[in-house]
Amino acid sequence: MVDFPSFSAAPPPDSDQAAVLLLPDDAKLLTEIGFLAAASGDVSRAERIFNGLARLRPGRAYPSVGLAVAWMNAGRAADAVVLLEKAQTSDPEERATLDAWRGFALQLAGRISESRRVLDTLAAKDGDAGVLARGLLGLAQEGK
Repeated sequence: MVDFPSFSAAPPPDSDQAAVLLLPDDAKLLTEIGFLAAASGDVSRAERIFNGLARLRPGRAYPSVGLAVAWMNAGRAADAVVLLEKAQTSDPEERATLDAWRGFALQLAGRISESRRVLDTLAAKDGDAGVLARGLLGLAQEGK
């Protein structure tokens, strides 16, 4: 198993209200490490990383997607579906991303007709969610 560095988003113990600042490059690095943990089967570390990112970046899709991918890789597609359904965001593009990955998790969970309904809705959209949905449905991508 790969040994990943440990990160903590907790404030220092001697601080009552220490703010945690996570720069965009740091968030990207932690996300990449989380996906490496997920890919190597280290669900525990992936969970810690993505749960921390979810607290630091509420309303963003990528922490939920990363955790869902870790769970799907571990054979927990049904849990990933629930996570992605419950993920909160007010941004329509972030919601579309969550739904595209939910469509994939539904496929892996054997809920094919539900997956198809979710992905059919997204396939007409522009952006990454539409590309993922069309790919999962086996549809041609625009411009190809």
